[in-house]
Amino acid sequence: MRIRRTLAYMVFASCVVLFVVKNRAAEVHSGDWTLSRSNEAGKVEFSLIEHHQGGNSNHQSDWATSSFQGVDFSKPGRQDVHFTITRDAGKIECEGFLNDGEGAGLFHFHPDTNFPHEMEKLGFPVDDEKQFSMAVMDVTLDFAKQMKNEHLSDIDSDKLIAFRIFRVDSAFIQELRAEGLKISDSDKLVAFRIHGVTPQMIRSLRQSGYSPDEDTLIAMRIHGATPEWIAELKQRGYDHVDLEKLIAFRIHGVSPDFIQKLQGLGYAHPDPDDLIAMRIHNVTPEYISDMRSRGIHDLSIDKLVSMRIHGID
Repeated sequence: MRIRRTLAYMVFASCVVLFVVKNRAAEVHSGDWTLSRSNEAGKVEFSLIEHHQGGNSNHQSDWATSSFQGVDFSKPGRQDVHFTITRDAGKIECEGFLNDGEGAGLFHFHPDTNFPHEMEKLGFPVDDEKQFSMAVMDVTLDFAKQMKNEHLSDIDSDKLIAFRIFRVDSAFIQELRAEGLKISDSDKLVAFRIHGVTPQMIRSLRQSGYSPDEDTLIAMRIHGATPEWIAELKQRGYDHVDLEKLIAFRIHGVSPDFIQKLQGLGYAHPDPDDLIAMRIHNVTPEYISDMRSRGIHDLSIDKLVSMRIHGID
């Protein structure tokens, strides 16, 4: 009898353990949520804060108020709320309170058990962490199919999440390609969004006679060589300067104002390389004026640069 009772207890204990493990697997992610007003109309700032042994992780972004079905953000005072955010990857159950449209509470994520299998069939392996991130960022099966059909290089599950974060979608890709840019690099699409490379920018450059590649477009945005700034240079007589030199202008501080001051001193149209050399070696309009006040006139740009190199102040 004792052996039977022991075996029965072991079977019961095993069932309890399996039940607990199963339920933990079904609810991998949980934590706190907070909600506050956004500067963008029709949206709120929503955060999901997970608690781990190694610390906390925070998923925070602006969400449309329509994502929170059943929640009345216009209701004044305090209200208890319970809402479910339903995504292809699973459901995020939230409960808590709002006070004049802002609040906090607890969340539990219930993953869709079929989602990883469907994503795997599309060529996008998904683990527990990625599934939760895909639920938060609304990476749908349809979105995954769309991106696969764009024939992008290095596209994977992480890139799908990054695309959602930085708003890379089929419309953006097609607009870029419509401007003659044969882009297929996933990382560069994300970089375009991060640095602000737009179809309108490409169109403006092409209308000005340029044919920029992807790296040049990113470098131009990083250093602020915008079409508007290029138009200012054109007013100073610098039309269709090589794009690499325009980037160097921005890096070294060759500005329309700098060129205008040089022109006022009689340097009508210095070569772009000379302008860059002047800025590198600190040949400023003030330096030229100072030399003239000492009786040193008619100095060429080469001589001025040489003087600076040799420490003639």
